[in-house]
Amino acid sequence: MSKPRVHCLGEAMLELSAPCLGAATLSFGGDTLNTALYLARLGLPTGYASAMGDDPYSAEVLAAWESEGVGTAAVARLPGALPGLYAIRTDARGERSFAYWRDNSAARQIWRHPQRADWLARVLDCDWLHLSGITLAIAGEDGRAALLAALPAAKARGLRLSFDSNYRPRLWPDVPTTRTAYEAILRFADLSLPGFEDEEPLFGAEDAAALIARHRAYGVAEVVLKAGGPRAWVAADGAAPVLVEGAAVTPVDTTAAGDSFAAGYLAARLTGAMAPEAALAGHRLASVVIQHPGAIIPQSAMP
Repeated sequence: MSKPRVHCLGEAMLELSAPCLGAATLSFGGDTLNTALYLARLGLPTGYASAMGDDPYSAEVLAAWESEGVGTAAVARLPGALPGLYAIRTDARGERSFAYWRDNSAARQIWRHPQRADWLARVLDCDWLHLSGITLAIAGEDGRAALLAALPAAKARGLRLSFDSNYRPRLWPDVPTTRTAYEAILRFADLSLPGFEDEEPLFGAEDAAALIARHRAYGVAEVVLKAGGPRAWVAADGAAPVLVEGAAVTPVDTTAAGDSFAAGYLAARLTGAMAPEAALAGHRLASVVIQHPGAIIPQSAMP
């Protein structure tokens, strides 16, 4: 695969799905990985940037990504390491709960590994970098510092960056650390994809106008505020924020709703769509994804 237009950076894990103790389905998922896979399905040259082990599960997962058209040149393979694992349960309303085994995953180890500098160079060898709050959390303090130190030169070469706020409190030591990390990465971001439920625990309650204004004050030119369900406030191209609403559907499983929205939005924008049209594309994809179990829907179900 030639140089990818987009790299999605983060952690991919094995996904164990079962309603209760008993037979389960083994797949894979992860917020930025979900976005990468949907971007590839939508025709964007996309690679995933992470680390996996040298075990059979890692090999099978990498082969699955490659079969979907997701490049793996920026995936480090760490001998003796394993991917993280999470178990997912979904209730009758389509809401999900998770249990994680990820503390020593390969994707975390790479941020403190001797290979880190060479790996980061491969990560940043793209036109657009997409990452999330989970990416920042698993990187740890030293890893975040290394990423932030590498970004100025990459931005000077023309790299553009999008940040999805995905806040998971259990991955962070405290709120001030998280807030500092978010503000630091947003100062490099060209596009931010915040959500009220992610931002309020960190920055307090804000209405849409205040939240968007805060992100613009960091220097973010394009802000897409996920407002719950198929609703998003879009502030782009110097225009005032507008609310873009998609069609409401009854969810089966809300896993990857935001990840797929990000993919639909970014794919549309990078192929020339105006921002409100791109938000509708994000809503369309997310509305299909949440009508299927699991993070990754069948290829045949793609809108």
